[in-house]
Amino acid sequence: MTKTKCVYVVDDDDEIRSLLKSYLEKNQYQVRTADSGESFLAAFNPTDDVDLVILDVRLPGADGFSVCRTLRTQSNVPVIMLTANSDEMDRIIGLEIGADDYLAKPFNPRELLARIKAIHRRMEHINDVPEPVEDSVPDAHRFYRFAQFVLDTLTRELSVGGVKESLSGADYNLLMLFVTNPGTVLTRDYIAENTRGRDTTPLDRFIDVHVSRLRQRLREDARQPQLIKTVRGQGYILTAHITATDDDHSASS
Repeated sequence: MTKTKCVYVVDDDDEIRSLLKSYLEKNQYQVRTADSGESFLAAFNPTDDVDLVILDVRLPGADGFSVCRTLRTQSNVPVIMLTANSDEMDRIIGLEIGADDYLAKPFNPRELLARIKAIHRRMEHINDVPEPVEDSVPDAHRFYRFAQFVLDTLTRELSVGGVKESLSGADYNLLMLFVTNPGTVLTRDYIAENTRGRDTTPLDRFIDVHVSRLRQRLREDARQPQLIKTVRGQGYILTAHITATDDDHSASS
């Protein structure tokens, strides 16, 4: 039996919360609500079975951006941000700090539902990303050092300051693509082909969101990333110097 997905609606507008709760429940979703960022963060538990968060940008107190930043330190649950601002920079910042999509108010609930379903399909695809065959990588090394980070390709762990973090298959594949092509602009099409097995489309924000999440892993400033930089109109480039080695001692020093 398919599990009923749970959506958390965070908006200070009573009417919008009520509308979305009613509409999504009619479409077989469980719905939780919060009227502020503070009450949402106080109630949210990363171990809870929440499948997606709908987060208003213009919340009283802690706004949606700060809530999303805090949430991303706790969980990778998908986030759709609602904004009344048509300014493209707001949308870009939302994506850079870890949101998966955005929707401008006023919106059609049917469009929101379509975006929710698209994100869940996307997340299922991420979980199904095949593991790369390590022997197929030419001149492969176990450790890749850059900036203050060490990537261990055997354990698939990213270390910084002695703290190790396991990477998902999708994050590992994307980071490997960058560390094996330092100083090279990687187009979205190239990234899509080498991580998803198909070309991207002009309206497909999957690659931008995926890069944004990797930047979070690398503790990048969303407004001014230094390691993985955006080359406008082209793609992304890893600017760090890479040292590849098989020596465990030099990787942990």
